Amino acid sequence: MEISGGEPDVIGYDASTDQYLFCDCAPESPSGRRSLCYDGEALASRKENKPAGSACEVAASMGLELLTEQQYRALQALGEFDLKTSSWLVTPKDIRALGGALFGDRRYGQVFVYHNGAQSYYAARGFRGLLRV
Repeated sequence: MEISGGEPDVIGYDASTDQYLFCDCAPESPSGRRSLCYDGEALASRKENKPAGSACEVAASMGLELLTEQQYRALQALGEFDLKTSSWLVTPKDIRALGGALFGDRRYGQVFVYHNGAQSYYAARGFRGLLRV
């Protein structure tokens, strides 16, 4: 996590699996994990100006999970994150089937979850990883 700009910290404990939960707690979405589209399908659909990869594939290669909306909101309760960036979130299958994907950020003192085309990518959008140990 640290190599890509993350600042992992323990954010919880899952008693049902006896696992500690680590998450990126860097103020902004980790710089080494930005400019990615959502998943492999989205990456394959881009004909021009392809990003270097996808958030889902990079997370999997690192042994991480993307945060769900609920996990992202819980993280935001611990501090203020993504004031200038945004982070891809696990997207429900019905939204993804229509070509969309979810991301979150904090603006105006509020946490927002939005949608975008899964094939989109921006220099300020990355992902935060969740690691279970």
